[in-house]
Amino acid sequence: MAVYTEVSDEELVAFVGEYDIGEVVTCKGIAEGVENSNYLLGTTSGTFILTLFERRVRRDDLPFFLGLMEHLAGKGIPSPTPLKGRDGNALRQLCARPAAIVTFLEGMWPRRIRPEHCAGVGDALARFHVAAADFGMNRRNSLSVGDWRPLLESCANRADDVKPGLASELWRELDHIETHWPALLPGGVIHGDLFPDNVFFRADRVSGMIDFYFACDDVLAYDLAVCLNAWCFEGHKTFNVTKARRLLGAYRNVRELTPDEMSNLVVLARGAAMRFLLTRLYDWLNTPPEAMVTRKDPLEFIEKLRFHQRIKGPGEYGLD
Repeated sequence: MAVYTEVSDEELVAFVGEYDIGEVVTCKGIAEGVENSNYLLGTTSGTFILTLFERRVRRDDLPFFLGLMEHLAGKGIPSPTPLKGRDGNALRQLCARPAAIVTFLEGMWPRRIRPEHCAGVGDALARFHVAAADFGMNRRNSLSVGDWRPLLESCANRADDVKPGLASELWRELDHIETHWPALLPGGVIHGDLFPDNVFFRADRVSGMIDFYFACDDVLAYDLAVCLNAWCFEGHKTFNVTKARRLLGAYRNVRELTPDEMSNLVVLARGAAMRFLLTRLYDWLNTPPEAMVTRKDPLEFIEKLRFHQRIKGPGEYGLD
């Protein structure tokens, strides 16, 4: 989440007036994240999240995102529910940008990740995959393996300003990933960005999954590979196999992995590290200094990528 677009008091009051959620009481920008402008909105009837969609989010994709959240909430997955205005539409416009209001979920994202959190997110991710299996809309992953080369090309001439030798290292790794990327693994709707700041907990139970604006159709096990990168490292370098075992085990208690999914987990993890390294590198180099946004360090993922390069098989991730 972030704030790129400032909303005036007059524009906000008029926008909220299109809903039956009472009068505006408070509205505060949320600085975390990098994709959209987000506000914590308080009205006389409750607390909500107001999002203005920016940057990489295409307007044509928004019905998929909002429809998916509504579908998941209807299946009992703890996800935000888009609110509809009096005209029955959830997708609206504010400050010349597509905008929506969704329900606020109680809970906190874990600043210090414990194995219990990893088990919770593994269980929640599997239930998400199962619940989304009959979702009736589709969206291609615009940040899948075929999109990484153009992204690297856009950053390569300045990558060495971030770390000397980074560009050549990324070119070599991308060649390997593209050559070994698996085909025909089980697919479906994935979250695509299930990092700790996108999962809320109350005690050790998942109370909410948020930020579905990278959700798409892709390989289900790739979503697990994203989580291995996001949840199972201590700092940037040390992989915690106990956390990985708890995450993967909880997932498999709900949805079992095929032998092909397990055998390809290493290259999927390398790909997930590459994807987030490249998007963070792009944002690091291109985020305006005046934007109210916290840039995320791309070099966190070069260390994770190097770890996955040393892995010889899925057993080192805790898989039986």
